[in-house]
Amino acid sequence: MNSTHKNNLKSCGACFSNKSYISSKEIIANWLNSHESTSTYPDIVEVVFKNKRKEFYINKSNLKLKVGNNVLVESHPGHDIGKVNMLDELFINPIMKQNLQENYQNLKKIYAIAKKHDIKKLEEARSLEAPALIKARKIINDLKLDMKLSDVEYQGDKLKAYFYYIADERVDFRKLIKVLAEEFKIQIVMKQIGARQESSYVGGLGVCGRQFCCSSWLCKLDSVPTDNVRNQGLSLNSQRLIGQCGKLKCCLNYELKTYIDAKKKFPSNKSSIITEQGKAIFQKSDILKGIMWYSYEDNLQKQIPLKIKQVINLIQLNKKGVKVKSLPSNDHEEIMLEKK
Repeated sequence: MNSTHKNNLKSCGACFSNKSYISSKEIIANWLNSHESTSTYPDIVEVVFKNKRKEFYINKSNLKLKVGNNVLVESHPGHDIGKVNMLDELFINPIMKQNLQENYQNLKKIYAIAKKHDIKKLEEARSLEAPALIKARKIINDLKLDMKLSDVEYQGDKLKAYFYYIADERVDFRKLIKVLAEEFKIQIVMKQIGARQESSYVGGLGVCGRQFCCSSWLCKLDSVPTDNVRNQGLSLNSQRLIGQCGKLKCCLNYELKTYIDAKKKFPSNKSSIITEQGKAIFQKSDILKGIMWYSYEDNLQKQIPLKIKQVINLIQLNKKGVKVKSLPSNDHEEIMLEKK
C-alpha cells in the first residue's frame, strides 16, 4: 500500500446513487464508515456488483479512487462495471490477506473510473435482465429441468450474463447453457444459490416493519440451527419463526449469546419441587425475565410462576429433606390454561 491521505469511508447506503440501474439489492454494509483510510492509491480494492456479488481487484493504474466510484474492471471476456465498496487494507482479515498476497499477480485489474457512456451501457444491460429472466424460465420449463431460476445479471458490456438458480439436487444444465447461449448470444454462467440468498435478492419487509436484514446490511448469511430456538425457549412449531426464505429467521442468531448467558443462572429443567400439596413439575420459563412456571402433578393446567431464586431455594430445601408447604405466591398472576 502507498502513502497516506484522508478518505472518510461513507456508509454503504450513501455509496449508491439513485439511478435506475442501482437497486437496494446491491447495498453492502460498510463497517469502516468512521475509519480514515491510510492509502492514497490503494492496491487492492473491493468492488461490488448486482446481488451483492463482490470481488477483489488490483489498482495497477494508481487511480485515485473513493468509495462509491463506478469503475470499469477486467472480466473474461470483456469488462464489467461495479462500485468501489471498500479500499482500505483493514477490511481484509488475516486469512484473506494471506490468500490475496499469494495470488496477488492473478488479481483482475481496474481499468478506469466509469464515464457517462459506460453507465448508459450498463443501464441498457440492466434493461435486458427482466425479459431474459422470463424467456429463460420458459426454456427451463420446456426442458423439464428441476430447478428454479431466481435472477439474471448482465455484465456491463453485455458479453456475459449470470443466471442465478435454486435446485434441491444436482442439475445437468449442459443443454440449457447451449440453448441460452444461442437465444441470447452471450456467454452464460450458471450460479447456484440458496433460499436465503434468493430472499436477500428479492427483498421485502419483515414483521418488525423494517427491510430484511439479508437485503439491507447483512453481508454473510449464516445458517440458523434449531438449537438457537430451543436455547431461547421458543417453540419449533411456530410459523412466526420462519422467514420469507422458508428457513428460520436470521434474527434468531442476534440475541443467542444473551439467552445462553441468562440460562446459566437457571436450575435444571428436570428439577422438580416436593411440597405437602404434591410434586410440582417444571412447565416452561421466561429466560430474560428470570421466571419459571411449575404445576402440581394433579393439576397440570394451573401454572404458577416462580422467580429463579425461589426455585433454587426450594430445591435446596428439598435436598436437605425439608418438604415445603406449597409453592410461594408471587405478584404475577397464576396462569390457567384452557382445556384443549
